Amino acid sequence: MGTGRVTLAVAAAAAAVTMLAGGTVPPVANAAPDNSFFFSGEQAPLGSYAPGTVLASRVLPYHLRGIATPLTAVQIRYRTTDAQGRPSANVTSVLLPPGGVDPSRVVTYGSAYDSLNPEHGPSRSIAGNVSFGGAIADSEGAVMGLFLAQGFTVIVPDTEGQSANFAAGPEYGMNTLDAIRAATTTAATGLNPASRVGLFGYSGGAIATNWAAALAPEYAPEVNANLVGVAEGGVLANPARNLRYIDGSLGWAGVAAMAIIGIARSYDIDFTPYLNDFGARIAAQLSSASIANVLFQYPGLTWAQLTKPEFANPNSVPPFVETVAKIDLGLAPTPTVPMFIGQGANGILEGTEGTKPGVGPGDGVMIAGDVRALARQYCDTGNTTITYHQYDALSHIPALTVWSVEATTWLLDRFAGKPAPNNCASIAPGNSLAPEL
Repeated sequence: MGTGRVTLAVAAAAAAVTMLAGGTVPPVANAAPDNSFFFSGEQAPLGSYAPGTVLASRVLPYHLRGIATPLTAVQIRYRTTDAQGRPSANVTSVLLPPGGVDPSRVVTYGSAYDSLNPEHGPSRSIAGNVSFGGAIADSEGAVMGLFLAQGFTVIVPDTEGQSANFAAGPEYGMNTLDAIRAATTTAATGLNPASRVGLFGYSGGAIATNWAAALAPEYAPEVNANLVGVAEGGVLANPARNLRYIDGSLGWAGVAAMAIIGIARSYDIDFTPYLNDFGARIAAQLSSASIANVLFQYPGLTWAQLTKPEFANPNSVPPFVETVAKIDLGLAPTPTVPMFIGQGANGILEGTEGTKPGVGPGDGVMIAGDVRALARQYCDTGNTTITYHQYDALSHIPALTVWSVEATTWLLDRFAGKPAPNNCASIAPGNSLAPEL
């Protein structure tokens, strides 16, 4: 998202929240105390707590770009699990609707803040911190405001954890599920363990949303029992093929470098032996970057430009091959709850070639054939409440608008008790979901 889009989106979010709050948001500078301890303070041995255990909580105003609004947020630090299965601590924010909490109406919003810097997490922005990368989380206030206005409580996890492990899908999912556990056992939220919850997320938010749905039956079965539906769009299905798709692209090439850094961080991999001098400089430059620092700013960047000649083929880097298989949704369990999946397919508009062999059209960063294949796999393995919509004329960024309208309507219907539709029989064949590069 470019700087201009971020600014306009933040303005839209501020307008939505102002209207929701019932008047003018007072221009009060953030008066909150230093947040550093809440996000990364000393912890007792985390292994002694069950996932989802509340470690600390606080109530504060919901902030937009450092300005306090009349809306209330409850922030919770809780025990969760990282990508390697180790106990960790994370933070979620719970936004309370101004008309009072209805515990049967909860949406968990997967933010697409996409960053390698913990300071860009949505909870930092909600607490009043101001950063360039955090403006993306601020911009999402417009969509969250629509749910708040209809009486929904909105749970907003820091899906990447407090180390900003970008692209580590399983960690996103467990952070999300444990945020729901923590939010529904914290008295200040007004929720309870029986609260009905919908999952909602686009792009980076869809990573969290889909992985949460896939892991819930085993990792958090009590949460899975209360999920009414999953609405997602712009889905990362097969990361290895995505790397080939965006390699050398105009707008999205730099995101591949971010993902490699995030994967290395998540799984404690040292890619240094495989990088050339230029690659090492790019890795250092992007080590704390937001997607706002990268999108359309590294045109034409390729894997081969970053690596030593003998590693020009990603297949020649064993740690990468092993790790991308761990974050491949095609190899993950099938969700058991109704799903709405939207996907753009005109990535040429954002400068991504759509004719690479074995890839096919995508939205500029995500591959339509992979997402169709994932939806069909879910249908074939028992989840017959799948609705898939493909936006053939739209790329990733503009598809967000159309998807948001359809996804919101679909999710509201699930809360209203309407039967979940499916179009499994009409989803066109997609790509193979077998691991490959």
